[in-house]
Amino acid sequence: MTIGFMEVLLVKAKGLQETDIFARMDPYVLLQYKRQEHKSSVVHEGGSSPVWNEKFVFRVEYPGSGDQYKLNLKIMDKDVFSSDDFVGQAVIYVKDLLAEGAENGSAELRPRKYSVVRADNSYCGELEVGITYTRKENEYTDDDIGGWRDSEY
Repeated sequence: MTIGFMEVLLVKAKGLQETDIFARMDPYVLLQYKRQEHKSSVVHEGGSSPVWNEKFVFRVEYPGSGDQYKLNLKIMDKDVFSSDDFVGQAVIYVKDLLAEGAENGSAELRPRKYSVVRADNSYCGELEVGITYTRKENEYTDDDIGGWRDSEY
C-alpha cells in the first residue's frame, strides 16, 4: 500500500444556475474524498461564475480500503435565514491518477472542466479543478534521524 497526498486546486465555476431570486447566490464547495471533507470559502455574491483559486490536501492510500476512488465536489449556496441550497455536484474519479502516482512518485491532472449536475442528473454548469498526487516517501529523512553531526562528541 502506498500513502500519499492528493492536492486539489479548486479554480472556478461557470454557468451555474442561480438559486436566489432577489440577489446573486453566495456559492461554496464541499470537497469529499472517502471520510475526509474540506469546505471552500464562500464567494459573496459570486453568482453563477464564482472564482476560488483555493487548494485542499487529502491524505490518500492506494490501493486503499474499498474501491471508491472518487472525489465529490458539492456546490452549495450559503443562505442567512434558511438552510443552504444545493446547487449541483461534480464527481471526479481519481483511481488512475493514484495508480500512476503510486508507481512514478507523482501524477497530475491539469485544471480542466467537469460537468456539474443537479440531483436529477441534469446539467447545470461546469467546475474547473486540477489535481496532483504525490507519493509520501519514507517518514524519516536523514536530517530527522540524526547521526554523528548531531552528537556531542
